[in-house]
Amino acid sequence: MIDIEGFDLKSEDIRRIKHPLVGGIILFARNFSDRSQLSELILAIREIRNGLVISVDHEGGRVQRFRESFTLLPDMGLIGKNYNHDKSQAIIIANLTGWIIAKELGELGIDFSFTPVLDIDYGTSSVIGNRSFHQNVDPIIELSAALHEGLNHGGMEGVGKHFPGHGYIKADTHQEIAIDPRNFEDIKNADMKIFESLIQIGLFGIMPSHVIYSACDKMPSGLSSFWLQRQLRDNLEFKGAIFSDDMSMNAAIICSKDIKIRVLMALNAGCDMVLVCNSPNDVDLLLNELEWQVTEGSVLRINKMKLNKIQAKANNYKGFSLAEAQKFVTNITN
Repeated sequence: MIDIEGFDLKSEDIRRIKHPLVGGIILFARNFSDRSQLSELILAIREIRNGLVISVDHEGGRVQRFRESFTLLPDMGLIGKNYNHDKSQAIIIANLTGWIIAKELGELGIDFSFTPVLDIDYGTSSVIGNRSFHQNVDPIIELSAALHEGLNHGGMEGVGKHFPGHGYIKADTHQEIAIDPRNFEDIKNADMKIFESLIQIGLFGIMPSHVIYSACDKMPSGLSSFWLQRQLRDNLEFKGAIFSDDMSMNAAIICSKDIKIRVLMALNAGCDMVLVCNSPNDVDLLLNELEWQVTEGSVLRINKMKLNKIQAKANNYKGFSLAEAQKFVTNITN
């Protein structure tokens, strides 16, 4: 999965999109000026490779790539605070938030957002913080399940992140190495319970972190067969798609300065699709030199992440029209 430069496709973007190793596009704020422009950009991508999945980080709060003419969604921590004094209302807000994400992105032909965040807010992380629903496991399970249900109603699969849990450590893996020293039982009995519960209700996409859980394995979880094969696939029986976090992040580079080696580590560990963003030179090197035979299982799992256009046509949810849902959700952001 690669990114593109700007508001429209340049010749280099087109060349990369045509390459058979590219299976997806992730959009950023730099790709958006208004809805009309974004729609034209997505149509242009589809004209080149209609089978690609198109995605975005569109969680709400401080991680929402498109804002103008989109519903300004609350950060998940605000929904969690609402849960503390009105559990039923918070669950409805989470439901509607997921539905709004699916409706607004799906109308433009975007297949999915990398959401929900399933990390616990331990009060220490510099990058998770209020992106997390709550400090406690059970509210995160309830609220993320509600958001996931809303996504599904709008025709969209969810991608839970960041397995097995990113909220405990302070370091920002975009910028630095991150080491979580907790023992496996502590992680299993708290952070992983959330992922296990969401898998049981049908979560089909998961993104691992680039954190090194030093008591368990020496590799970041997204490049670790211990986490992706033994824990996620075998123990939690996850059958869905695994997307790496961005392989250009500094916490991944520690494994190797060679992008090919990092990507092969992630693929061999169990990722179905590897993200390489904000590094066009690395993308070109991979497309020129990487040798990898995509498995039939990975293709099937990635294809299931595509927008369900029949479900996306639903015009109401939980008794709300889209306009009513937008108003209800934005009331808690003001």
